[in-house]
Amino acid sequence: MTPLALDLPGVPSALLEDLRLAAQDAGVSRLALVGGAVRDALLHHQHGYPWLGVPDLDLVVEGHAEHLAAALRERCGPKRLSRCLVHPAFGTVELFLDGQPLDLATARAEVYPAPGRNPEVTPGSLQADLKRRDFTINAMALDLISGELIDPFGGCVHLEARQLVFLHQNSVSDDPTRLIRAARYGARLGFGLDPSSLEQLNNTIAAWPWAWRFGDPPAQAPPALATRCRMELDRLFANEPWEQALHRLERWGALPLIDPALQSDPTWRRRLHWAVRLGLPLLPAWLAGVSDPLATARRLQIPGQHQQWLQQLLELRVWLQTSAPSDQAAPSRWTLALESFGCQPEVVALLICDRPAQWRFLLRWWGRWRHCLSPITARQLLAEGWQPGPDLGAELKRRRLAVIDQGR
Repeated sequence: MTPLALDLPGVPSALLEDLRLAAQDAGVSRLALVGGAVRDALLHHQHGYPWLGVPDLDLVVEGHAEHLAAALRERCGPKRLSRCLVHPAFGTVELFLDGQPLDLATARAEVYPAPGRNPEVTPGSLQADLKRRDFTINAMALDLISGELIDPFGGCVHLEARQLVFLHQNSVSDDPTRLIRAARYGARLGFGLDPSSLEQLNNTIAAWPWAWRFGDPPAQAPPALATRCRMELDRLFANEPWEQALHRLERWGALPLIDPALQSDPTWRRRLHWAVRLGLPLLPAWLAGVSDPLATARRLQIPGQHQQWLQQLLELRVWLQTSAPSDQAAPSRWTLALESFGCQPEVVALLICDRPAQWRFLLRWWGRWRHCLSPITARQLLAEGWQPGPDLGAELKRRRLAVIDQGR
C-alpha cells in the first residue's frame, strides 16, 4: 500500500474531503474509491492517457453505506446532497453530491455456487470486495481516509505492461461474460490478455457447454448468464470501439458464448457497418447472422420489438427467395410487394444488411420509394368531383405509384 495524492480532473477535491470527514463522523474505518476512476486516474497521471471523465464515482465502505449516507446528509445538507436513494436489500446508496453522481456500497464477498450462476453475496472486507472484480487493473482502491493506494493484485504493474489479467484461476469459469468485458476494455485501452489469462480463456471455452439452444435445460445454460451476456453486449455496442472488441472475441474463439454460428460468420463486419449506415441497433443486426436469430434473441432477452424484427426478417428472407418481384419489375411493383408483405421498415433495413442479390431494390424502397406521396391530395380530388370511397383511395395510390416509377 502506497500513499497517493490522486487528482480526479473535474471532481472537486472538497467533495472527496467531505466524504472523508463524513466517514469519520459515522465511525467508518475504511472508505475507498474503487474501480474505473482509480484505474483511469493512474492511466492519465502516470501513463499519459487522455482523461475522459467519469460518469459516477464508486465507493466501498467497510461498515454500513446507509450510515455513511446519513452522516453525509447531515454534514452537507439537502442543497448539496440533492439525491439520496437507499437500497437496503443490496447495501447500496445512490447519491448526488454537488451534482456529482456517487454510488456507495457496503463491502461484500461473493461465492459462485456453480459456473455461470449468479454469485451468493455476503458482507465482507474491502479486500474481499476487490477480489470480486474482473481484472487486476480494476481491483485497485484509493482509501480516502488514509490516502493509500490499495493494490493487492498487482494492478499497477499490469497497467505499466498494458495487460488485462484475471484475478484468479476461476475468474472466467465463474462468469464467462468476463470475456466480453475483456474485449471491451482491451478495445478501449489497447490492452491485451496476459498468457495466463489467455490460457484460462482457452481452457474455459474448451470445457464449457457452449452449444446453447432455446429450450435447453437451465443446467446447461443458466438464464442469468445469458442475461449478463446481453447486458455486456449492450455496453460493448453503446460505449466501446465495437469492431475492435468483436474482433478480439473472434480471435480468442469466444463468440460461441453468444452462438456458435458467430464464430464462423464472415459477414458480421459488413452487416454491422450497413446497420450503422441505416441507423439500426447493432445487437439485432449482429444476431441476424446466427443460425436461429429468434431463439438466440429470446435467450438473451433483447427488447421485444427487436425480437419481432428478427422474426419478420426470417419471413422476409423466405419471401425474397420465393415470391419477390423480378429484377426487371418496375419500382411500383417492388413497392406494392414490400408494402403488401406488411413488415416494418427496420426489417427491410436488416435484410439490406445481409446484402442479398436484390439489395439495391430494397435500399431504394427503404430510402426513397416508401417516402413518396401522391402529388395530389384527397381534398383536391374531392374538389375535382371524386366521391369519397375506395375509388378515391385507389386513385391516390395510382398517382403515388406513378411518381415512384417516374423517379425510379
